[in-house]
Amino acid sequence: MYSFANDYSEGAHESILEEMTRTARRQTGCYGIDEYCDAARQAIQKDLQNPESAIHFLVGGSQTNMIVATLVLRPHQGMVSAASGHVNVHESGAIEGTGHKVLALPCDEQGKLTAAQVDEYIQGHYDDSTAEHMVQPGMVYISNPTENGTIYTKQELTELKAVCEKWNIPLYMDGARLGCALTSHANDLTMADLGKLTDIFYIGGTKMGALFGEALVINNPAYQADFRSIMKQRGGMLAKGKLLGIQFHQLFKDGLYYELAKYANDQARRLEQGIKALGYGFLVETPTNQIFPILPKKVLERLSGRYSWSFWCGIDAEHDAIRLCTSWATPAEMVEAFLADLAEAGK
Repeated sequence: MYSFANDYSEGAHESILEEMTRTARRQTGCYGIDEYCDAARQAIQKDLQNPESAIHFLVGGSQTNMIVATLVLRPHQGMVSAASGHVNVHESGAIEGTGHKVLALPCDEQGKLTAAQVDEYIQGHYDDSTAEHMVQPGMVYISNPTENGTIYTKQELTELKAVCEKWNIPLYMDGARLGCALTSHANDLTMADLGKLTDIFYIGGTKMGALFGEALVINNPAYQADFRSIMKQRGGMLAKGKLLGIQFHQLFKDGLYYELAKYANDQARRLEQGIKALGYGFLVETPTNQIFPILPKKVLERLSGRYSWSFWCGIDAEHDAIRLCTSWATPAEMVEAFLADLAEAGK
């Protein structure tokens, strides 16, 4: 059975594993203070172009989100998110586990927050005469791509940043699949833009060809003090931090990160085009490596012994929307095989 269920079923790109093996016996500093982490920071800074930014390496995305919440939020504050946001849906209450509430706002199938929506929500909070009795909005969380595979434009991000500055709260971007957003045919953002238009964001490695790891970028100096102490306290400081540095250096020194992300997007476009050619529609149009076709349940049943995917939502008595997710390592022949089998199952 071949899995289109996620983009982290494979191990890691060969160049990462080879470099880990080559350097396995070399002694270095610990806890992210070593030559490999320094080299990785320098490689990322070439794209980021923001010398004020501080870069830290952590193991996973949920861990990173939880530590950022701990860093930023005061005891009475919560995290504003789209209702479909990862922190609200798929992190087992990790944010709530820090003592903070996710303040979920409704969203459509695009899964995005708008500047006007956030502004109206925060204005409504402070206009309420009982505001001091309610959880105060303390930061805005978005992901790019979203849980629904859509991306933010530069204009949308600029507007969100302006609203956050108006209310003096930080804008935080979850970048678990950031490479797929930045290499999308619909994208107009650069890494340098993110260095200016967010207070904090992270560059996902786990889903982008690394064995594990995320690079957290703190652009706003107001949130840089004592971060390593908080990271240590929350279990995010890896003793063998060089393992993270090695991976991100390999991903960024020659543009491998973007190459792998573009490949994942390209395979998704091949799947998307093939599915459309067979006459099927989609729950939402996406430009990244997650696609959401609407297929007959009887067709899905026929395919279920050969492929796996993520159920997304029911459409009606006869149709479901599923998520097909491609990765940096999805074989082109498996895309063609799926399309051929889908055509046969639909007869």
